[in-house]
Amino acid sequence: MSVRFERLHVDAGTHARLGRLHTPHGTVETPVFMPVGTQATVKAVGQDDLQALGAEILLGNTYHLMLRPGEELIGGLGGLHRFMAWDRAVLTDSGGFQVYSLAQNRKITEEGASFQSHLDGSRWLLTPERSVQIQETLGADVIMAFDECPPSKSDRQYMEESLARTTRWLQRCAAAWSRERSALFGIVQGGLDLELRRRHLAEVCAIELPGYALGGYSVGERPEEMHASVAEVAPLMPEDRPRYLMGVGTPVDLVTAVAAGIDMFDCVLPTRCARNGLLFTSEGRLNLRNATHARDERTPDPVCRCYTCRTHSRAYLRHLFAADELLALRLATLHNLHHYLELMRRAREAIGQDRFQTFADDVRRRESGRAPAG
Repeated sequence: MSVRFERLHVDAGTHARLGRLHTPHGTVETPVFMPVGTQATVKAVGQDDLQALGAEILLGNTYHLMLRPGEELIGGLGGLHRFMAWDRAVLTDSGGFQVYSLAQNRKITEEGASFQSHLDGSRWLLTPERSVQIQETLGADVIMAFDECPPSKSDRQYMEESLARTTRWLQRCAAAWSRERSALFGIVQGGLDLELRRRHLAEVCAIELPGYALGGYSVGERPEEMHASVAEVAPLMPEDRPRYLMGVGTPVDLVTAVAAGIDMFDCVLPTRCARNGLLFTSEGRLNLRNATHARDERTPDPVCRCYTCRTHSRAYLRHLFAADELLALRLATLHNLHHYLELMRRAREAIGQDRFQTFADDVRRRESGRAPAG
């Protein structure tokens, strides 16, 4: 296999795992947060920024790259790594979530999903085979199986039909997968129904793959519902393969899922919040647009060592957002990504020292704003 996973240690008090994901473009220490580079770029920052922050793997978006500039163009220019000048690992999603989000402009059949481009209205058909072919042309280290992401509270009959179709689509993805240029991960769906989750997990894991993911969370359910479901399902996933929770989430979501045994995460939350002036800090969340920061000489986060916090005051950052300066987006994004990547680094350290539960509880207190920085 082009990707190999090592499980190094399991925390004494939780299911949290310390591991390494070996890829053709380097080793990824897990648990890991993957910044989202939707269109071959993580919004507002450069690849040099990401390397300086310590990012070891990025996520690219099959749907968006298929529409623009097209996988053939990227493949012809040497693949996604060369195209975006990123020599570390890349994971691409399958387009399944975008199919979910395009509910008004798509139709799902056994063949695949037909949809209307959000760019120019053109019609497209994405099938399991086509999704795998696109991702392999892009040259990603890890590719995701094409699945349907049903709303978490869909009725039972629709969920049953959707899961059966996703299993059949996974079988087609596995048949189309080259096994040499990439590592295919299967995706488990099932909403909040634990019976369906367990059944679909057994169906997906019956197909031998390099890794497995949980999809269909953070799509409308309450965080407490998601946490309870992941806590039940994650420990049932194969122990010797990486476990990926897709599209989640807040710092509390991450540490809760790590405690359940999840290894990999991605989410647009830190970068999207940054572009709107919201920072994640050791003291909770900080809204830089708030007028109370207009004369505040303090650093955004007193314990953070990112470039933004080492260099600039809350007053300056608030000014940049008020003036609609582009620098505001970069500085805020640098901080939020540093916060998430540092959270995972500290999580790995805590797992190695068998104190992850204490660490997770501390993160929850800080996120609630009830704990002092220190």
